[in-house]
Amino acid sequence: MTSETTEALWSPTEERIASTQLTAFMHSVQDATGFDAGGDYFVLHQWSLDEPAAFWRAVWDFAEIQGDPGGVVCDDPSALPGCQWFPDATLNFAENLLRFADDREALVEIDESDARCALTYGQLREQVARLAGWMRQQGIQPGDRIAGFMPNCIETVVAMLATSSLGAVWSSCSPDFGKQGALDRFGQIAPRLLFTADGYVYNGKACDSLSRAGDIARAIPEIEHVVVVPKLSARAALGGIETAVLWESCLSGDMPVLRFEPRSFNDSLFILYSSGTTGVPKCIVHGVGGTL
Repeated sequence: MTSETTEALWSPTEERIASTQLTAFMHSVQDATGFDAGGDYFVLHQWSLDEPAAFWRAVWDFAEIQGDPGGVVCDDPSALPGCQWFPDATLNFAENLLRFADDREALVEIDESDARCALTYGQLREQVARLAGWMRQQGIQPGDRIAGFMPNCIETVVAMLATSSLGAVWSSCSPDFGKQGALDRFGQIAPRLLFTADGYVYNGKACDSLSRAGDIARAIPEIEHVVVVPKLSARAALGGIETAVLWESCLSGDMPVLRFEPRSFNDSLFILYSSGTTGVPKCIVHGVGGTL
């Protein structure tokens, strides 16, 4: 089907265009490189194709990425795909997400009953610092794998950020997976810690997670501790899991300094998985810089 209508349904005002991040980026590019896109998106896009190294260094600077970009943006701009981006860069994923420490809301969780829970940036940094401090005490090192058998909740994000602050690698799967589905995934990566909720609510029904988490922990000998997050009760039971510790105990004690381990741009950050419809799920590794 074709249409004879050629008029735009809507166009932004000049004032709105001038106030956008893209316009600000074009100005920053002109100041840094002398390239003037003239406010034209398609001209800027073509420049990003013609000069990919200059474009992505401009993105790094404009986004105020926390870290050192190094001296090389792309080792072979003609090899797309195939080149290595920012091969000399160092940065930390969590440091960039936790650059603020004020009273603005950073995370909001709303459950099926419309109960609302929120953390400010300052509170989020504190929880991440406390959990990362406990993880350091357990000897977690850069490159170690940490697994989450968790629902979508604030604690899952805190655990991920604490993991990445240490330079460790976060992996997760849904808590509605059966034991074998989780083992098909986590069994390949040998995580040192497993985070799990005591359960979750779906369609008004409380669903237990602890029994499957216990089965996972017993089947993967590399798991040293199972951290249990209370979601169904104020104080979760530990489900008879010998290595289990409560979430709140990991966040107790003196307030540690929040430190961020520098990582290379292409170091591992997340391990996700294919669906497993054609065999055991395939591990898909996502890098620090690319994900950021």
